[in-house]
Amino acid sequence: MAKLTAFFLSLLMFFFPALNIPEANVDSSAFNTEYTNVFVHGFSGWGEYDLFNRFFPYWGVNNGDLMKYLSARGFECHAASVSPSASAWDRACELYAQLTGTRTDYGEAHSKRCKHDRYGKDYSDNPLIDEWNAENKINLFGHSFGGATVRLLAHLMANGDSDEKSTGNNVSPLFEGGKADLIYSVVTLSAPHNGTSSYNIQQELDSDPNASVQEKMLAQTILGIGNATAGTRTEDDTAIYEMSIDNALALNEKISTVDGIYYFSFACDGTVRGDDGICRPDDGIISGMYLVAANRICNYTGTTANGYVIDERWQANDGLVNTYSALAPLGAPSADFDKDNVQTGVWNIMPIQKGNHTTLQGGMTDYFNCRIFYVDFLSFLNSL
Repeated sequence: MAKLTAFFLSLLMFFFPALNIPEANVDSSAFNTEYTNVFVHGFSGWGEYDLFNRFFPYWGVNNGDLMKYLSARGFECHAASVSPSASAWDRACELYAQLTGTRTDYGEAHSKRCKHDRYGKDYSDNPLIDEWNAENKINLFGHSFGGATVRLLAHLMANGDSDEKSTGNNVSPLFEGGKADLIYSVVTLSAPHNGTSSYNIQQELDSDPNASVQEKMLAQTILGIGNATAGTRTEDDTAIYEMSIDNALALNEKISTVDGIYYFSFACDGTVRGDDGICRPDDGIISGMYLVAANRICNYTGTTANGYVIDERWQANDGLVNTYSALAPLGAPSADFDKDNVQTGVWNIMPIQKGNHTTLQGGMTDYFNCRIFYVDFLSFLNSL
């Protein structure tokens, strides 16, 4: 199923015109750190453990493997392969196992509550990185739902989990906490920190007799993927569940922003607001099936089941995720990025990028050079 959903996403990514991309220059003389960079894909994505990645790299999309490009320029980069459809908890556990070269442990308390096996894949013979400790920290990058994954991993590394510790039954080191100093930074890319109204819209489209055939297909496709990829998991142990606004806000209450870790968030906006005040997709940025969703998000306001008001702030979007949602988790400490005052334990909100939901994943387009974007940002991280 993962391969099928990967193939479906590849169709959605659209093949933008390739560029003659200039080589990025790297000046390492000003670097203070050279930590390993770990990139985590979003819902229905894939990474370097997956065969599909050899033919269609998630990071790099249609212009070549971004991990190889960056590594060749002195930035050690790896692409994790976590469950395409599972909850942030299960994905964080899988990521931890890959980073430590151990067997995946979802925790006794969690696995019993969610009715699945406690243990998963063993990475003892094939860890993602060679060394991970306080002297060899990592930078975590999460695209889309990968944002919730890396945020939760950082929280668990710092604080552990009281429910898992209370079982007293061979508790994974992940749930013991006290390991915040192994993570240098958390960077999110088009991440639905506070959920996305696209799922509210898709549910409404599915029952709207006035929706177009194309809109109906979009709703049935997205909701169908969510149901099909959930497998034997309970509903609340899936990415689809945690990307709805009410459930994303509830997840935020469980994830702390950790002192001592740098936090950066990048949001994309593929829309324009005309003189008439109406928000519309930018034809040069959003197209295909993303255009259907973007149009609906641009015009959508409403109230969630738990009473959260989705107002006009939520209308600008990247074709799937509301730009407002991708800025920072609501209620978390945050500030607009100031290169002269970069703080830890605070979300540094980076300038909004013009782009669609695949732009920061590595889609090379005529309006954005993703390779140079990452060389510049990684150079900035290493200079802190």
